[in-house]
Amino acid sequence: MKISGYEDLRVQRTIKSIYEAFEELIVEKDYEKITVTELAKRAMINKKTFYRYYPTLDDLLAEIQAHYSQEYLKQIENFQYPRDLAKSVRAFFTYSAAQDKAYERITISSADSAYAGIRQQMINQVMNKTWGTSPAFNRLNDWQKRILFNFIQNTGLQVYIQWVKNDKKEPLEDVINEAVALMEGGVNAYLHLN
Repeated sequence: MKISGYEDLRVQRTIKSIYEAFEELIVEKDYEKITVTELAKRAMINKKTFYRYYPTLDDLLAEIQAHYSQEYLKQIENFQYPRDLAKSVRAFFTYSAAQDKAYERITISSADSAYAGIRQQMINQVMNKTWGTSPAFNRLNDWQKRILFNFIQNTGLQVYIQWVKNDKKEPLEDVINEAVALMEGGVNAYLHLN
């Protein structure tokens, strides 16, 4: 349930409490091990209250994913690709660096984690709204599009994952510059060939 700001103050507090408890649990444990009972207890509500707003934990996770994606998309909505690739990479890293530990956990999760599916949904939504509208990208055939999509998403994601796993020791500006160099070099060379 997305809060519009017009809900009763008690409803707003309840939803906020559910979000905070869920984000704490995401940081602490694997998604498969989170239960509604545990979430309700931590949020200081009963299970019926949770189910009043969310049919399942998956619905709550999807809402959080949508929030992350929408906030990032607002920052890059006027970018054009490939021209603004460097600005987009910078926006991704500065946005990601400003997020909470739950975002971080979802984003750096392994491919076999339950969080990987929700991370992929976030990536797909962003890629389709950005590169999906690029004339240069749309001149490629389907196979070439998949190659380019995979390169872009995996390169940015892997640089971010390595930075986080290294406890963010490298200055953010250096990380951004490295990611931009890798991505612009690869994308520009690939589009030039095709």
